[in-house]
Amino acid sequence: MAVGPWQILIVVVLAVLLFGGGGKISSLMGDFAKGIKAFRKGLQDEDKSLEDKSDKPAESKDGAH
Repeated sequence: MAVGPWQILIVVVLAVLLFGGGGKISSLMGDFAKGIKAFRKGLQDEDKSLEDKSDKPAESKDGAH
C-alpha cells in the first residue's frame, strides 16, 4: 500500500491543526494540569476539615456533659 499525496496532505493538515495556532495543545494541557492541582488541593482541604472535626470532643445530643 503506497502513501499518496492526499494521505500526506491530510496528515499535514491534521498536524497543523493540532500543533499550530499558538500552542493550543500546550495551553489546553496547562489548563488541565491546573484543574488537577485544584482538585487535589480540594481533597486535601476536605481531609483536613474532617480531621479537625474528629479531633473535637463529641457532645451528647441532650446537652448533658
